[in-house]
This record gives sequence, C-alpha cells and structure tokens, in this order.
Amino acid sequence: MNNSRLKIGVVGAGHLGRIHIQQLKEIQDFDLVGFYDHSDENAEQIKTELNLPKFRSLEELIDSVDVVDIVTPTISHYDCAVSALTQSKHVFIEKPVTNTLDEARELKELVREADVKVQIGHVERFNPAFIAAAPYCSNPMFIETHRLAQFNPRGTDVPVVLDLMIHDIDIVLSVVKSNIKTISASGVAVVSDTPDIANARIEFDNGCVANLTASRISLKNMRKSRFFQREAYVTVDFLEKEVNLVKIKDADKQSEEDPFAIILDVGNKGTKKQLYFDNPEIETVNSIKLELECLARAINENTVPLVTIDDGYQALDVAHRILDKMSLNQGVL
Repeated sequence: MNNSRLKIGVVGAGHLGRIHIQQLKEIQDFDLVGFYDHSDENAEQIKTELNLPKFRSLEELIDSVDVVDIVTPTISHYDCAVSALTQSKHVFIEKPVTNTLDEARELKELVREADVKVQIGHVERFNPAFIAAAPYCSNPMFIETHRLAQFNPRGTDVPVVLDLMIHDIDIVLSVVKSNIKTISASGVAVVSDTPDIANARIEFDNGCVANLTASRISLKNMRKSRFFQREAYVTVDFLEKEVNLVKIKDADKQSEEDPFAIILDVGNKGTKKQLYFDNPEIETVNSIKLELECLARAINENTVPLVTIDDGYQALDVAHRILDKMSLNQGVL
C-alpha cells in the first residue's frame, strides 16, 4: 500500500477512547474521520469537546474507514472486531484482545482470511523505558514483576489478572523465547467479586522463571520489572520511565587498581568480577501514540505489527491458565 493517509474511526468514547482520539489527531498517517459510542452521553461529550463527527452506528463507521480502532469494554471486543474484519478493515484492539479464548481463536482465523493488519493494545511494549531496556534483556533466567495500583472502581468487573497482570504477561512472553512448562498461582478477592491481588509463577522449558504480582488495592502505584541473566541485571520502572542496568565482566589489572571500581571476589580460584552501572537514554514519547503509529507503518509498509493477534491470544491464554490455577487453589472464581 502507498503512504496515503488512512481513514480511521474510533469505537468507544470512554476514558481510554478519548485518549486515543486525542493522539490520533496528531498522527500524520491517519485521517480521523469520527467515532461511534453506544452511550449518547459519552458521544455528545466527545462530539462537543473534541469537535469530532459522531457516527450513528458501528456499521456506518466501518463503511467509512480503512482502519477501526476498538477501545470498548473487553466484552464487546469480539463483536466489534468481527464486524470490521468481515469488511476487510485493518483493526486495532485494546487489551485484552477478547473476553474468552474461543473468541480470540476465532479472530485469529478471521484475520488470516481477511488478510489485514491487526494490532493488540499491549501498550507497555511501547513504554520508552521498556524500549530502552529490551536490547539488554537477551536471555533472562529470572524475572520479577510488580504491578500495583490504588483502588479504582473502574475495571473491577474483571479479575486483576486480566486488568493489570496481563501487561506483564505480555512483556515476559516477548522476552522469553521458550515454551511454558508449568504455572502456579493464587489470588484473593478483597473488595470485589473477583481476585484483587494475585501472584503467579511461570516456569519455562529453558529454565527461566517469572514471578508476577498484581494488585489493585495497594496504597501506592508501582509498575516495576526486574530481569536477571548471566552477567547482567536490568530493572525497568514502567511508571517513572527509568531503566537501571548492571553489567558484570571479568576484572582486568587496570580496573583492579582503580579505587572507584567495584570489584567482586567470587571465590573461584581468585576470579574477580567488575560491576558496571548504566542508565540507557530514554526517549520522551507517548506510548499510545507510538503504538498507533506502529499500526499505520505496518499497513503502509506491509510489515508485521509489533503486537500481533497471536501475541494477544498467547497473553490471554496464559492469563486464563493463571485464573484456572487460582480457582483451584483458592476457590474464588
């Protein structure tokens, strides 16, 4: 396809839909032609505040665009995506990709039949801190993640695994190139009807272990991941957009004589290691704008989006396997 501007419409004008609309207005590759929301109240607000045309139906919007941006509650992702894909439209779908694995599996087939580009909104892949850290996460063997949020009634209709932990599931799957061997998990429902705090341990065939914790009843917000691998340790703060890198290599004579060098005697026939600290440069970018630009580039250049429908399916599959383990262990679902 040539690099002409792509007509795009947004489905869903809630909190996140509003952010998508604002970012799409700034992307040169897109021509934002309007939006649709079944809520008249939401629709009138967006129409007035953001001066954007409102479509009368989902079908009318789909007929008028090249790309459909689905930012609705998860339960409606499948129906909206099916309507767009059967009309051979490119699609962006917020995470999680669908409400059930069966729905996600059917969407995968539809995407192949339609031969269009589909990207899933696992936005942390586009977090500038993770972008800076990813090249250093070459072969992590232990990963620890904490995603903690202060209580917010919005989102409590789904388990914390699908609301928060799924971000870190996708990140872990993107850096560990191995099949999953076993999963163990537990969770507790504290203020809602589904688990509000959860922990999962994922063991991979290559020996890597990932320990994930998510909570939506914390006193402070935290979004940190730590990646441990041979002679390197990487910590990523997704919230503060910071990366710390510790590298280890054999100490040479010059470094041993440096009074400021950090030298470790590892007790193996006099072997000494030197620690190096680094803070990779982090760009100031908007992650949502970046992921939408990625989809435009994939369409115009006929390349594979960074977060594919298969990635979305795999993250959802692991999330549901974690939920199954939690149900067995706690009887909370």
